[in-house]
Amino acid sequence: MNIIIAGAGKVGFNLAKTLSIGHNVTIIDKNSQALDRIQESLDILPIRGNVEDVNTYKRFTDQEIDLFIAVTNNDNANLVSAMMIDAVLHVKRKFIRLQKYFFQEEIIQKKLNVDKVVFPLKLTSQTLSLLLKYPKANNVKFFKYTPYKLISVRVSSMTQPQTIYSELFKIVGIERKKNFFIPDENIEILPNDLVYFFGDESEIRQVCQKLDLDDTMNIQKCVVFGGGELGVAISKELIKMDREVKLVEKDLKLCKIADEELKGKASIINYKYSSHDIFKNESLDSADIFIAAMDNDEHNIIKCLEAKERGIKKVVAINNEMEYYNLMHSLGIVVARGPKISAYNTIMEEIGSTGIVIQKIYCGAKAVVLMRKIFPSSKLINKIIKPLALEETKVFCIRDNMMYTISEKMQLKENDLIVVFCRMKDSTKVKEWIYEL
Repeated sequence: MNIIIAGAGKVGFNLAKTLSIGHNVTIIDKNSQALDRIQESLDILPIRGNVEDVNTYKRFTDQEIDLFIAVTNNDNANLVSAMMIDAVLHVKRKFIRLQKYFFQEEIIQKKLNVDKVVFPLKLTSQTLSLLLKYPKANNVKFFKYTPYKLISVRVSSMTQPQTIYSELFKIVGIERKKNFFIPDENIEILPNDLVYFFGDESEIRQVCQKLDLDDTMNIQKCVVFGGGELGVAISKELIKMDREVKLVEKDLKLCKIADEELKGKASIINYKYSSHDIFKNESLDSADIFIAAMDNDEHNIIKCLEAKERGIKKVVAINNEMEYYNLMHSLGIVVARGPKISAYNTIMEEIGSTGIVIQKIYCGAKAVVLMRKIFPSSKLINKIIKPLALEETKVFCIRDNMMYTISEKMQLKENDLIVVFCRMKDSTKVKEWIYEL
């Protein structure tokens, strides 16, 4: 594909790094230092230019552009660039990232002829709100064609090793001592494992209660540490769910902005010096959940460790840098994707998804789930398919609300849903298989 990325920040750089493998990628930005960094490490075409200027795109008039992605740090620049490129080029697909949430997303898509609008702050805050609905879970993913969910749970250190089997769900991943693998059917679950279940939600909830011996079942009191845009967005989501929220921030100006944004519905706590004593002085240690929502991952880890030390049962750290992901997990901290990682993963999932196949990333981009539905008009109806012979890969067929492992030849039927779980490094082979059914 021919791909143009507007914005050479962290998200733009990571997208270019991934997409440069097998695609022609051009990245445009005003920042010459950011472009120099990209040119030193990536085999792509960096262009210094104004993404809001129609002349910037005229040099591509002799090319067919398959994908345009606008991920600058300025919402107006992303919106305008989507219009400017349309003035001179035909682009097959367009994605834009917007920091400020606009509830009528479909209006933007229609007016600007955009295929996907990504709201990273909304994505991260919604992820946090899900943890209140699923207090035993580390993460929850929903899917378009099935009510089945992908739910991860951290096994308590006091839990006895055990083997779990059910016809209503499958174990599709385990992270053990920083290593991720997709296990066999008879895998023994060990203390401190992070286990990924896929299947019937109610059944998975029951298993989670057996594996996570913590008595946290009803989260009402919430502490959000960090009063920036993300902390405010998370607090808004929690307030919508009628939870008690305390937002803690060192910068007095941000405290005032947060109080205005939250309309006095949250307790805003300002601290001037050490934050260690604030747990006792402000009764933060009575919280049911503690969320460290600062831009610095090291600070988030430290605050989460302080919260755990104070006896708060569920602590969550926003993960802004992927290199801290494993460390957070190893410390028993629930990890939530930060806005930039959420934007990157969502865009990559969207690129990997088509009208035929849906793709989602899980376990910190170590694994992928791919889905293909057999629609009533599909030519695949009655076709006999062979199983996918690939290590650490699980292939299922969901038929009539039942899930079957595809371990031998089977005949496809209308409305079947083929689901494959694999490691990220095997995703190319799996895509070839699922597209060529």
